[in-house]
Amino acid sequence: MTIARSTATGIPDAPTAPAPAPTRARALGIAMSLSGFAVNQVGAALGALAFPVMGPVGVVAVRQLVTAAILLPVARPRFARYRAAEWWPVLGLALVFSIMNLTLYLSVQRIGLGLAVTLEFLGPLAVALLSSRRIVDAACALLAAAGVVVLTHPGPASDLVGIGFGLIAAAAWACYILLNRTLGRRLPGIEGTAAASAVAAVVWLPVAIVWFAGHPPTATALLLAAGCALLSSIVPYVIDLLALRRLPAGLFGILTSTSPVWAALVGWALLGERLQPAEWIGVALIVTSSAVASGLALRRAQRTAG
Repeated sequence: MTIARSTATGIPDAPTAPAPAPTRARALGIAMSLSGFAVNQVGAALGALAFPVMGPVGVVAVRQLVTAAILLPVARPRFARYRAAEWWPVLGLALVFSIMNLTLYLSVQRIGLGLAVTLEFLGPLAVALLSSRRIVDAACALLAAAGVVVLTHPGPASDLVGIGFGLIAAAAWACYILLNRTLGRRLPGIEGTAAASAVAAVVWLPVAIVWFAGHPPTATALLLAAGCALLSSIVPYVIDLLALRRLPAGLFGILTSTSPVWAALVGWALLGERLQPAEWIGVALIVTSSAVASGLALRRAQRTAG
């Protein structure tokens, strides 16, 4: 996750939500959204395939460098004009990028893509639920908590380190959303994301040099990591923006709730990972909690607009 997403459900920066779209346009928007979420997880799976050669650290380093190389020429951040009000969220976002991606991949390495992404998804869900004082949202929070317990089935055999990395990634994603809201008000378009990506790349460049000196990458591993950067950062961002031109933001938020399911399916198809029935139940509880919370928020927004 290194693309600017500004709402509690992780929706990318975009112009004001459009008026309700015709049925065909809305159907196309739904298809685009779902494909974007699937592509995102395929990118994460490509990164996981490179772990045996370069490890999560190497994959994150390549991902940060490739993302910055693509975003900088497009956004052209004006660093010389930044003041403290712009610099602190840029630096904070660069730090969050590094923590979020590294801890997610460390979690994927230990507990698998489906479980790791589901745990990470608790970040935006927590931001959405904590911003509300409604009883029904509190019930959604309890449902999500129950999902975590069922998903991780804590016990002597649990990989607590992998679970911990997933929860750190969730906290980082929550911080990412809050920081990006601030940055979105101070810098236009994707300039803030590009600036933070550039700072992260500067930090990761020496890390990459030292890391790859001891872990020489193969051409295949580099291509997999670069594919991870493209499919988990750049392509989903473009698809999301196109989808948001055809969908209300609230509906997009509901569709975002399918991300853990896509992660589990991609993990099964590309990485040979299989969730146990109890783990599927945990994923379903968390997805349901997010979908209900997003749906209720959409209804409240529609009532207010009406």
